[in-house]
Amino acid sequence: MTLAWNHLEVKGVQIRLVLLCLLFSGNYYNQGEIRKKELEQSCYVLGIPASDVTVIDHRDLPDDPAVEWDTQLLATLVLEHIEAKNINLVLTFDAGGVSGHANHISLYTAVRYLHSEGKLPEGCRVLVLESVNLFRKYISFLDVLISCLLPRDELFVLTEEETEQAKRAMRCHRSQLLWFRQLYLLFSRYLVLNSLRLL
Repeated sequence: MTLAWNHLEVKGVQIRLVLLCLLFSGNYYNQGEIRKKELEQSCYVLGIPASDVTVIDHRDLPDDPAVEWDTQLLATLVLEHIEAKNINLVLTFDAGGVSGHANHISLYTAVRYLHSEGKLPEGCRVLVLESVNLFRKYISFLDVLISCLLPRDELFVLTEEETEQAKRAMRCHRSQLLWFRQLYLLFSRYLVLNSLRLL
């Protein structure tokens, strides 16, 4: 999944969010249609209009945490989306994919390729979400102290209301709420703060 933001205001500038989700309906848990509906519900909770959500259902992009996606195919699909939606800021995973998920890492590799090869439209910047170690990942708001001391380009600290909204959006993904994601809802720093780096 890669994002660019919806009517969000950052440092006094209005930002419109559009979301691109890449998956294959015959996915890892055979729940492709269910997961699409859950994504729609989650986006609704976050205030992202359906017209700004694109799901690319491609047979060569299996939802499998062990499968690396083809960089060229992914780069082509992402670039087409960036150009079609006139996106000037891309937010995606870093090389760790936040959870080590091969699909997330593949997305980072494709976006990094587009960036390093100068294929992104002029003025299009890329922010990558920092992957942190397991300890930091699950210390919730306590990671604010650590994150403030470490280098990063952007640090987003959510308000209590924004954190609750993020949790409501996450709960929309019922088919994916396995035991460890329940812990994520309770303790994850990503529901409280996110540190990002520019590519």
